[in-house]
Amino acid sequence: MKKVLLLDTSIATLNIGDEIINTSIRKNFKELFDDNYIFSMPTHTLNFSFLQRLLYRKRMKAYSDVDYKFLCGTNALYTNMIRPLPGWNINIFNSSLVKETICLGVGAGINSSSVNKYTRFLYSKVLSREYIHSVRDDYTKEFLEKMGFQSYNTGCPTIWGLTPDICIRIPKNKSNSVIFTLTCYQPDEIKDKAMIRILRKNYQYLYFWPQTINDLNYLRILTDEMPIIVSPNLFSYDEILNKDIDYVGSRLHGGIRALQHAKRTIIISIDYRARNMSKSYQLPIIERENILDELDHIINSNWETKIDGIDFELVKRWKNQFLTDN
Repeated sequence: MKKVLLLDTSIATLNIGDEIINTSIRKNFKELFDDNYIFSMPTHTLNFSFLQRLLYRKRMKAYSDVDYKFLCGTNALYTNMIRPLPGWNINIFNSSLVKETICLGVGAGINSSSVNKYTRFLYSKVLSREYIHSVRDDYTKEFLEKMGFQSYNTGCPTIWGLTPDICIRIPKNKSNSVIFTLTCYQPDEIKDKAMIRILRKNYQYLYFWPQTINDLNYLRILTDEMPIIVSPNLFSYDEILNKDIDYVGSRLHGGIRALQHAKRTIIISIDYRARNMSKSYQLPIIERENILDELDHIINSNWETKIDGIDFELVKRWKNQFLTDN
């Protein structure tokens, strides 16, 4: 039995998409969870102070002396870690407990034109050079390899379960109901209002799921005619996805969760994440700029969902690093 520390990006998050990633890891990496001792540490908040680490060294060893430490998905890496509130809240003074961390479906965000010396040094202190890292896309693979780390582009763990057997169950024609999402931090009132108008025209029942609580405030700006609001938690979202319903919206992981439930899904691409994943894995997307020209036609067309490009053998090879000696 191995001791495994999960650096959990879903604790203290403001975005339920991080929960979708972490529940997908548990579902699609059962080999790790079945026979090992698993415990978690949050990535968003500082874990222990210097004084606590000094006074409770024996207790701290429980976190540092483990067999594997996995950083669980999302945009946890950045080009510049000199930032007030990184998603992986580490710095050169508090990083001792997360040495030898292995990336698991992690992506890299871009917040500077290049990777600075401090960021390179910090990652050299915490990321494993013994194991091959699992990353979400080719950009993150290149990002790590330029700093001397080995990595596989396994895709996000949220898509590891999107096998042909799941895709063939996804309806080709639209439902009478749709659940939609919005992204409050990247608003486009003209295009987002147009999306809502098109959904009202084509569906009898409209549901809205706020993936973050501020998405609901943004919806109120866009329309006075409110749809049925689904509570902003993953349990309620999963319940509605068990019904006969389509998904349309700009939340990438909200859309992927719908695909996991074999729902007809149209993801509105608003940034590089959906765009890059669609390029690699044929996620069903349209650009937000093209809503007026394309959305109505796509909703009313007959089409098949085919998620392609997932290298399941590569995912298996990456997992086998940790399973061969169990």
